[in-house]
Order: sequence, then structure tokens, then C-alpha cells
Amino acid sequence: MIRFDDVSKSYPDGTEAVRSFTLEAPTGQTTVLVGSSGCGKTTLLRMVNRMVDPTSGRVWIDDENVADVPPVPLRRRIGYVMQNAGLLPHRKVIDNIATVPLLTGTPKAQAHARAHELMELVGLESSMANRYPDQLSGGQQQRVGVARGLAADPNILLMDEPFGAVDPLVRADLQAELLRIQRELHKTIVFVTHDIAEALALGDQIVILAKGARIAQAGTPQQVVSEPADSFVADFLGLGRGALDLHLRETAGGTLVVDALGRPAGRLADGPGPEA
Repeated sequence: MIRFDDVSKSYPDGTEAVRSFTLEAPTGQTTVLVGSSGCGKTTLLRMVNRMVDPTSGRVWIDDENVADVPPVPLRRRIGYVMQNAGLLPHRKVIDNIATVPLLTGTPKAQAHARAHELMELVGLESSMANRYPDQLSGGQQQRVGVARGLAADPNILLMDEPFGAVDPLVRADLQAELLRIQRELHKTIVFVTHDIAEALALGDQIVILAKGARIAQAGTPQQVVSEPADSFVADFLGLGRGALDLHLRETAGGTLVVDALGRPAGRLADGPGPEA
């Protein structure tokens, strides 16, 4: 469990990035922080592994105040995945994935064996192990980044807009892969995005942030869509524009799901769904 206890962050120039933020990210679930650029979501994420220290307040992992833990050992036990993968360009895929285990003293053969297991987990062919990052596509690099984040088998995984730099098709594949991995591993994930569709697809808990990391609404995807807290949340979700209003339209090829503007959003599957 991760708990933010009345944390604030101000900078010397007077900028107040976070103001009196309190939240609990439950163990084994994905909490998504979603909001516009500059709302403080990445600042909050980086407080967990002490890449940013709060000006006031505390961040807890279970019953441990992260301020009492030296930054380097803390970061080595927390997985971190960023937007552009952040891979070491001069190191092969296998060694990028094994970075943290090697730094913590795991024998090279054992670290590489673990890296091969993780490559399979994230959908990378073993033949890619000896390639360098610039020999991979953007989506493949992000998969390596996820594997590296999992290499030390952390309980916590921090993900800072990890799929924001890839095209929509690859992004959808990576989202599906993350959902599959989470079903298997049940990590405590804090995921940052500005994309509400991505937040709704991935989050067990959605936290919609306004400026200064003010919580406009927190709840399940179903709760925030069906019961928006106010006009700010409704506008952010696109409800005022009908962006999430879906309808059925019969066509010669079957039943389409269309949005408020009549644009296809999907196709209705034949037969009863898994919950029928």
C-alpha cells in the first residue's frame, strides 16, 4: 500500500506543484493519476521513490516513511517505467533488463535467466536479447522498459506516461499486455497519464487531478463515468461533448457501437458476453 499523507511541493520560484494531497493506492491494484499537463501528477509519482521530496507531508509504503529510506536502495526495490523507456543505448537488451539485479549483486547468469523470463512475459522474442535499443521499434523498447521495471520483482511499479510516445495501435497492444501482466503478478501500480481513455482502460482506481494536484474525483472507472463529481470532471471526461455517449447502430455487417457524432467506436460481439 502507498499512502500520500497531506503532501505538498513548492519550488524556490514560488511554483506550487502539489498542495495538501492525501490518497491511498491499494496493494495489488492499479491507481491511475490522470490530468492535464502541469497538474502535479508526475511530481506525485516521483515522491514515491524520492526522485522528488515533498516540501511538507509524508509518503508511506505500508508502515514505512519513505523519507527514512536512503534514495538509492529505495529506488532499487521499486520498478520505474518512463515514457521513452530510458534504456541505456550502449547496452544490449538482456543487460538493460538485468540492470537492477546486477547492481544489487545478483550473479550475471541468474540475472540473465530472469531477464529471459521477463522477455517472454512482456511478449519479446528471445532472439532480441542481444540487440541494442536502437535496433528495436518504439513498442519493443517500451516492452524492454516494462521488463526492466519488473526485473527485481518489486512490489511497486511506477509508470510515468509509459505508452505516450508510440502510435495508437502499439499503445493499445501495450495496454493489453500490461493488463495481462497485472492479472498474473498483482503489483501495486501507480500509473500517470493525461489520456482519460487509457486511465479508464487500465485503472482499478482513477484519480482525476486539477491544478495543484487537487483531487477532483477518485473512484472506480464505473463511478467516475456514471457519477462525475462536478462540471470539471464531466468536461474532462468529455461527457459534455458526448465523447463517452455510445449508441448501437444496425448495419448490413452487424451492430456497430458509435459515439455521439456517429463515428464507429467498435462492433457488438455476437452472443452473450463473459458476464452474461
